[in-house]
Amino acid sequence: MKSAVGSVKTTSLSLIFTDFKEITKAKLAVSVVFSSIAGYFLGAYQIDLVSVLLLAFGGYCMVGASNAYNQVIEKDLDALMKRTRNRPIPSGRMSVKTAMAIAIVMTILGVVALYILSPKTAMFGAISIFLYTSAYTPLKTKTPLSVFVGAFPGAIPFMLGWVAATNDFGIEPGTLFMIQFFWQFPHFWALGWMLDEDYKRGGFKMLPTGKKDTGTALQIILYTIWMIVISIMPAFGFTGRLHLSIPAAAIVLLAGLVMLIFAFKLYEKRDNVAARRLMLASVTYISLIQIVYVIDKFIG
Repeated sequence: MKSAVGSVKTTSLSLIFTDFKEITKAKLAVSVVFSSIAGYFLGAYQIDLVSVLLLAFGGYCMVGASNAYNQVIEKDLDALMKRTRNRPIPSGRMSVKTAMAIAIVMTILGVVALYILSPKTAMFGAISIFLYTSAYTPLKTKTPLSVFVGAFPGAIPFMLGWVAATNDFGIEPGTLFMIQFFWQFPHFWALGWMLDEDYKRGGFKMLPTGKKDTGTALQIILYTIWMIVISIMPAFGFTGRLHLSIPAAAIVLLAGLVMLIFAFKLYEKRDNVAARRLMLASVTYISLIQIVYVIDKFIG
């Protein structure tokens, strides 16, 4: 009997853990933490482990809180879409009160952790939560410009790491911000293309022209080109302490051109398979260039 009770407890604990991962979108939060730590390594004169841990914890809390608020606001729309109807709130596994409690506690913990690093870091973290929940989320059902608005909080993590390391905002974190800002358009529009039918069930307007057409594909190409240009700028010495050697810039350029080829393929084929390939290429690109930037700094 005892072992049965124990297994029920274990099962319920694992369910709570699974729902926590879902309400905070753990995979997304971890990728954001990865970006911010890459930014920290780029900005830091010397690596401080306590600062890295505070940044990782604070960053996870901020993203997790944003996602929890988002799922509370969109609970009725999530119930309409195949992709989201099994999330903790629409499926009935978690109450709105619990989700809000998680969001509020994580906001407080996140702001405090980032404030210990530096007040500027906490300020940018708080701005990202505010923009994500109060501007991006409500605009998703109103206008495709929501992706532009959402690109601001989405571009903060890479920059946030530099600010956490230096308590300074200048050309270097500004460049990191712009790389991630322009990257989000091909990434989200490729995702929006794949999930267009499902998004329409929830009333979300994600594609720039509202359709899976050449206009959307062309905008994806243009934003990808801007992303490539900005990501190799540090090789030309315009970006202060943020440097990129010629070999590293060549790798970053090559990765960007591969992504651009996938964008052209989408323009040519205009199907979900091409959109999925572009989306996967974009995820690979952002992680790869962040690793290249960091390695280049330490071996350069």
